[in-house]
Amino acid sequence: MPDRSVAEWRVPGHLTCEIRCRPVTATSPPSPTTEAPAPDAGSGTPSAMHRIGMLVRDARRHRGLTQQQLAERLGTSQSAVARIEQGGQNLTLELLGRLSEALERELFSVGPAGPTHLRVTGGTPLRGSVVVKSSKNAAVALLCAALLNRGRTTLRNVARIVEVDRILDVLRSIGVSATWDDAGRDLTLVVPDELDLAGIDADAARRTRSIIMFLGPLLHRAPVFDLPYAGGCDLGTRTVEPHMIALRPFGLEVEARGGRYHAAVTTPGTADRTIVLTERGDTVTENALLAAARTDGTTTIRNASSNYMVQDLCLYLQLLGVGVEGLGTTTLVVRGRPVIEADVDYTISEDPVEAMSLLTAGIVTDSELTVCRAPIEFLEIELATLAEMGLRYTLSPEYLADNGHTRLVDVTISPSRLKAPIDKVHPMPFPGLNIDNLPFFAVIAAAATGSTLIHDWVYDNRAIHLSDLTRLGADVRLLDPHRVLVSGPTHWSSAEVVCPPALRPAVCILLAMLAAKGTSVLRNVDIIARGYEQLYERLVEMGARIEVFHD
Repeated sequence: MPDRSVAEWRVPGHLTCEIRCRPVTATSPPSPTTEAPAPDAGSGTPSAMHRIGMLVRDARRHRGLTQQQLAERLGTSQSAVARIEQGGQNLTLELLGRLSEALERELFSVGPAGPTHLRVTGGTPLRGSVVVKSSKNAAVALLCAALLNRGRTTLRNVARIVEVDRILDVLRSIGVSATWDDAGRDLTLVVPDELDLAGIDADAARRTRSIIMFLGPLLHRAPVFDLPYAGGCDLGTRTVEPHMIALRPFGLEVEARGGRYHAAVTTPGTADRTIVLTERGDTVTENALLAAARTDGTTTIRNASSNYMVQDLCLYLQLLGVGVEGLGTTTLVVRGRPVIEADVDYTISEDPVEAMSLLTAGIVTDSELTVCRAPIEFLEIELATLAEMGLRYTLSPEYLADNGHTRLVDVTISPSRLKAPIDKVHPMPFPGLNIDNLPFFAVIAAAATGSTLIHDWVYDNRAIHLSDLTRLGADVRLLDPHRVLVSGPTHWSSAEVVCPPALRPAVCILLAMLAAKGTSVLRNVDIIARGYEQLYERLVEMGARIEVFHD
């Protein structure tokens, strides 16, 4: 998701400027208005006009104005305002100034933008309903998978987040055409016959761990290639050896030196192969699937992840004509196609981690809240654990996601008196409790009576970041780098906290601030935009009081 408080744009004469938003306080959800739709517009590159349009839209809504009312202040038409908000209107400095005057805010200033911070006034219950957006992890896997296809790939309902933008920057740098539709939700990718691997955007590649999933498809495109080291969140030491074990049967050998992966590919020795993954990891399984998809013969992958993003990838590969059996199990059988040339459309499923984030927001603020389009298959253990803790909730009848496969429900939670679970809370590979959902249980446990042991055995350092909850009044004791003991109930208090450098703990701090009476400040929140689309705006629509500001 682009940073909506910063936009780069060009004025005549090719002068490049940065636009920085002055603070826009959102103290209550906007009242319903009648207006032309303002979808997220897009183009072949992340649109600066689109970012500015969203700034104007959000500021207008916070002022309680309709598009027609803003048009009258500007002396223009409602359709012109709609085009501005959709990113389809050319903007001049004079028009930007008029917008600031009409909205009674200095929305734009020219100059470099500083870090993004949040001012959160908490202690107020949320209300209403919120719709879960599409999966970030599935999106990045499918973007990598598009490299397999010589035809056109259209991905629908793509998350507009920083992680997606980084992968798109890398894809475009090597020659892939990536074009958003007018609404900015659907993305069409066309891969050239020859990739410009020497021109890869190393900076974007190093800022995402997802770049490692280029190994699987690229081994079919070049006998020798380099990739920058993978980056991403600060979660401790992350070994790539499981990926190497998964990819060696396809003839890939990788040497790491000089800040890059140096890859060389030889012809696999056998037509059929069985791979036993030493780690049931999501990206490891995806890399093996991507390698198997265009490898002739049959590949059997044992101890495979069956998590949500892997299922999305399998469904996409099936659309490409690749034979994939065992969907949803730990054994996948892939019958590869050396040449894939298909025009396909695929709609990405909803994100269970975002669903859990939104449920947590409602739980810790003692709210009556409905989370719509929650992928229930990937939340069942989480909900069972919450039921044990005393959470009152109801589920709607199940219905299918737009991909025709994922089961969805609407989850309505009610204010509840929570108690600590008897056993520790720990993650397991699917169908166990999702590793990305584990940090949210630290915030929930802080609101429950009793002591809860949280065991984050996967990552070396993530549990350490959860101790930042103590700044807000929680009793969180770090037992070792993998375990924290959380005692409650917590009388949350406001505080100023620097955002931890890990995505889910960062969101946990934000959610705790929603529960804390008074005004808190969360500094350096840019990492949240890496995995969440419009999170602050959507919380505001449910009644949260959040202000985005810069130094």
